[in-house]
Amino acid sequence: MPFAFLPNLGTTELLVVAFVSLLMFGNRLPSVMRSLGKSVTEFKKGVAGIEDELDEAVNAADKKITPPTA
Repeated sequence: MPFAFLPNLGTTELLVVAFVSLLMFGNRLPSVMRSLGKSVTEFKKGVAGIEDELDEAVNAADKKITPPTA
């Protein structure tokens, strides 16, 4: 189910959407897609940074809680 938010979206509808977007954006479409790609990349970097911070916090908390071995 690749389009969970649009369950009845078929090939014909995708072609119509692509054609309409081509008509709307025309020669600006490559720059729009480039900026969209940069935005997605920055979002992924932000999410990865948050995940790294959470992992560091959990690892630091685990080190403090671990009792010393005898």
